[in-house]
This record gives sequence, C-alpha cells and structure tokens, in this order.
Amino acid sequence: MDVKLAQCFIAVDDHDKALAFYRDVLGLEVHNDVEFEGMRWVTVGSPQQPGVEIVLEPPGANPDASPADRQAMAELLAKGMLRGVIFSTTDCDALYARVREHGGDVIQEPTDQHWGVRDCAFRDPAGNLLRFTERRAAE
Repeated sequence: MDVKLAQCFIAVDDHDKALAFYRDVLGLEVHNDVEFEGMRWVTVGSPQQPGVEIVLEPPGANPDASPADRQAMAELLAKGMLRGVIFSTTDCDALYARVREHGGDVIQEPTDQHWGVRDCAFRDPAGNLLRFTERRAAE
C-alpha cells in the first residue's frame, strides 16, 4: 500500500496577505486560486514537493459549519490558536533572515534542539504558527 500526504489546510483571513507571505516570502508556487460561493481557496506548494499542496482556506470553510461555528473558528484564528505547519529547510538561519527581513512575526529565533534539529518559528499574517526545521548531521 502506498500512502502519501497530498494536501493540508491552513485557515487564513486574508488571501492576499497570505499569498504575499507564502508565495513571495517563502517561495511557494501557486497551484490554484478558486472562488466559490463567496469563499476563496488558494493552493500553494514547494517546487521540491510537487505532489503536496497547502490549501489556504477561510476559517470554518466546511459547508456543514454553522454561522456560530464559523465565527468561533475566526475568533480562534485571530488568537493564533489553530494548528500550523512544520516545514523542513536546508538552511534554517537563511530562512529565518529572509522571513524576518520581510517583517515576519518572530516566535523563536534559530535554536539547536536536543532532538537533532535546528529550528525557528513565526506566525503567518493570519496568526498561524509555522515552524521551520533543519536536520543536523549526527556528531
């Protein structure tokens, strides 16, 4: 059996700000930009992983979500309480410098972790926590 990740979802409250971050700062490619029933979905992905997409969607985009559920999701997003994504990189320090240079909301500067990675963390324009890890060579 062959199981691979195809898509993951990140809630965003402003697609244009999200695109400026994910495309222009992180260098992800836009695969799709669709509007439907008053909502917008944008898919982005790394050129190094063409089969994996991140769907940037409105909070509470599930068509079965009640207006109260959508409001609750929007409030959690505004507080930065929704789960984010962990990316891998070959150069944590360079990525950190690039995101910081573009005004990224720094949560953690590059740090060597005892489990064998160097990582840093930011919040995207919607408040989602994003971590960036670089595997360290075994000593």
